[in-house]
Amino acid sequence: MARKTSGKKSFRKRLVHKYRLLVLNEDTFEERFSFRLNRLNVFVITVFSALALIVGTTLLIALTPLKEYIPGYASTQLIKQAASLSELTDSLQQRLAANDTYLQSIREVLTGNLKPAALNKDSIIEAVAREVDAQLLAASKEDSLLRERVQQEDKYNPLSDGSGQEIVLFPPISGVITGTYDPKEKHYAVDIATVKNTPVKATADGTVILAEWTADTGYVVVLRHKDNLISVYKHNASLSVAQGDLVKSGEVIAASGNTGSLTTGPHLHFELWSEGYPINPTNFIDFN
Repeated sequence: MARKTSGKKSFRKRLVHKYRLLVLNEDTFEERFSFRLNRLNVFVITVFSALALIVGTTLLIALTPLKEYIPGYASTQLIKQAASLSELTDSLQQRLAANDTYLQSIREVLTGNLKPAALNKDSIIEAVAREVDAQLLAASKEDSLLRERVQQEDKYNPLSDGSGQEIVLFPPISGVITGTYDPKEKHYAVDIATVKNTPVKATADGTVILAEWTADTGYVVVLRHKDNLISVYKHNASLSVAQGDLVKSGEVIAASGNTGSLTTGPHLHFELWSEGYPINPTNFIDFN
């Protein structure tokens, strides 16, 4: 028992035993400064210094942008931005897939592998609705006369984009129409006879979605305009644009020719499509 008490006193004595830490000049051994310490002071100072370092480091990371450089750490703002970008990416991917499907349908229509009604994903639904509501939408005699008069006034005034503004269609080429628009014969275009290598111009501002060679129609250019209006130019001798190019109304996009197997002479085969349905170009353009 006496030994244990003596050991405790000895430990406490060593803990509070004072030491002096001297800093001397190496050349002159002159005392520069000194510290009076004991083991207890050193332990307390070490513990508090470590705690202060931990707390300071934690605050520095939590309250400054340094936390963003720590692997695996993500702030609430970054998580929200990541979620927003993910939704935007999904939306863009869906739109891109829809556009790719639409463009592929245009290619199939031009090659005769797809019916025009299938060009628009909503065309079948619209066709059914038109049949069901045919009687409800039947125009009266007065309405028919009014529509006929407006149609005559706007024959060369073109399509409206639904916002009050009109899309003016520029004649792609001038010449004599040798082949008229005839849906019954599945000729959804007009054929304009012209001299070979006559400049073929864009009928309106748009984007080139197809510019390539086909065996039946030779060099073909397809432009996409506002409100899903599509214009098609076939049997060209050469092309002046490539897929993805942006063109202005009246800009030269090709030279007329006699290419492809389905041709009987130099001419331009010109088509117009709106919302997946063919329309008569002569209702909107004067080719003379």
